[in-house]
Amino acid sequence: MIDISLIETATVADLRNHFRRVSAWIDDGRSVEITRRGRPFARLTPVAEASKRKLDQPDFKAQRQEIWGDRVFSAGAVEAMEAFEREGDEG
Repeated sequence: MIDISLIETATVADLRNHFRRVSAWIDDGRSVEITRRGRPFARLTPVAEASKRKLDQPDFKAQRQEIWGDRVFSAGAVEAMEAFEREGDEG
């Protein structure tokens, strides 16, 4: 059940012209009732917190450490690797 005290009201024009304000209400956990010509048209409700979780980002630093360890490449070594990759692209 939706708590009536947490419902904001916006018109279709408000949704179109002031979307940032309306989306801020939703971010705050409030539902927004959209009206068209003074009559309720739709209701926007926030997504449940469990499904808002961000996906875990890969740990690129740990991956690099696992692959290359503490090796440091000289400028010449990097140029040689780039040249080798370009040869593979050309044929």
